[in-house]
Amino acid sequence: MTKSIILTGLCLLILGTSLQAQSPKTATGYQFTDITRLPATSVKDQYRAGTCWTWAVTSMLESEMLRQGKDSVNLSAMYFAKKSYSKKAVKYVRMHGCMSFSEGGAFTDVLHALAENGCTPLETFTGLNYGEPNHVFGELAAVMSGYLNAVIQNPNKRLSTAWKRGFDGILDAYLGEDPTSFQYQGKEYTPRSFADEVVGLNADDYIALTSFTHHPFYSQFVLEMPDNTPWDPAYNLPIDELMQILDYAIDNGYTFVWGSDVSEKGFASQNPGVAVVPTTDTKEMSGAEIAKWEKMPKGMKNPEAFKMGPAPEKKITQEMRQQEFDNYLTTEDHAMHIIGKAKDQNGTEYFIVKNSWNKYNRFGGYFYASKPFVKFKTIAVLLHKNALPAEIKNKLGIQ
Repeated sequence: MTKSIILTGLCLLILGTSLQAQSPKTATGYQFTDITRLPATSVKDQYRAGTCWTWAVTSMLESEMLRQGKDSVNLSAMYFAKKSYSKKAVKYVRMHGCMSFSEGGAFTDVLHALAENGCTPLETFTGLNYGEPNHVFGELAAVMSGYLNAVIQNPNKRLSTAWKRGFDGILDAYLGEDPTSFQYQGKEYTPRSFADEVVGLNADDYIALTSFTHHPFYSQFVLEMPDNTPWDPAYNLPIDELMQILDYAIDNGYTFVWGSDVSEKGFASQNPGVAVVPTTDTKEMSGAEIAKWEKMPKGMKNPEAFKMGPAPEKKITQEMRQQEFDNYLTTEDHAMHIIGKAKDQNGTEYFIVKNSWNKYNRFGGYFYASKPFVKFKTIAVLLHKNALPAEIKNKLGIQ
């Protein structure tokens, strides 16, 4: 498989049942009208599991099926997660633990799993095999890491032949055993035949793009972030060309996965449901948990600019992006699925973002990211190679 996809990071997002039940006060200052809204499946809930990477890519694959005229199918993000954890465990042990192992993952992890293991419908493999109604990975993450670190300590002075079976047994116990066959719409499938005959997507058709100056433009490089454990490269482009591609993709019917830093004070995806870059500087938050927004004082969580509606935003440059990345101010927080464009009451365009935090806000789990925010805080995107304009494909040597 062409290794040209990149990562997003761990995004442990604490959404308690009390939060889901609330109807948050909404700011009436922002009013949106859709320009383009491409087909997408229902909003899902990663709950208390750092698995945004698999939910976002799975959502894009579902939209890709719809774009190609196939039936709507909810795929199992947890099947991809299980296969990715199993593969990552081998690399972690081979690296003597000198790499990241966590709930987080990369865009490319999902595509490798699709190509190598196939996929299943959501109802066939829910990943809820441990007595919880929703995904809660705290114990599983601790058990996986503890087990692997015990293996790496090598108390027998050589690795046993059982360690990998033991690790996969942990995944079986928590997430469920792999289905060898299952029924779907009256026909029997395996994960491989389901991927080939029903889903029908080629993992090699999807590429990742990024934009940083510490590597040459119009080349590929492995983005140096902890959760890029597959070490798969992304194509590097000037930010203005990357933004051109994102517009072109939506305008031509292609959705894409968006990896971004969401620990910014302008990321207010619950209330009022936007991500913006205000011209006034505000203190950064650490971490990406939505619960931290909920606990913040009202005046900090809802600045006056949000209450009043659209306000001027910073003009973003390539240099600003690089400085934020180099200083750890742009980090691999969260992966989401962008499915369209909208405009506010002033005619300013935003991207429509499908999140994986259930229907937690007034937009039913979607929010609106301004183009300055996307330009400033995008780490990488994943999309079909045909979503690129021909002249940029030629520059990158993509067939």
